[in-house]
Amino acid sequence: AHNAATRSVQRPIVSSSHLVSPRSEQTSELEFGLIVAWNAFARRAVRCMAAAGAPDLTITDVLILHHVNHRARNKKLADICFVLNYEDTHVVAYALKKLVAAELVQTEKVGKEVFYAPTTQGDAVIAKYREVREQCLIGNVDTQMNSDIGDVARTLRSMSGLYDQAARA
Repeated sequence: AHNAATRSVQRPIVSSSHLVSPRSEQTSELEFGLIVAWNAFARRAVRCMAAAGAPDLTITDVLILHHVNHRARNKKLADICFVLNYEDTHVVAYALKKLVAAELVQTEKVGKEVFYAPTTQGDAVIAKYREVREQCLIGNVDTQMNSDIGDVARTLRSMSGLYDQAARA
């Protein structure tokens, strides 16, 4: 008994209805999407890393290991924090110590600076992670969605700037 007009009026799906603003209901809808997507992403990344041979890593450890490997350039703590948008350097430093102890990352001191790079074992785990990711995730992505996925990525980067600005305010 629903007509097309009734079906086209959809209420946003949110986790906290008390925060929905008439100025932008979509922001609350995005935030709920971020919550469920982040938790699913983190769960998949940690399990993918476990399948690749590193079962004891947290999502922070996984993200840092991948970034340390990024473009095969050694990274400083401050650079890792900046690129991954971690404000608390202690969290990243702890993860790096854990990755060094697991022999997935190595350090190199140049003057007063400490640089991080993956070990041979770290490279092997990352290569296996890529294989598992391709098989379990990328193989299920509808390539027709790729332009939408790119749009979402750009929107998320823009929103991260607004969230950072709001956090400073």
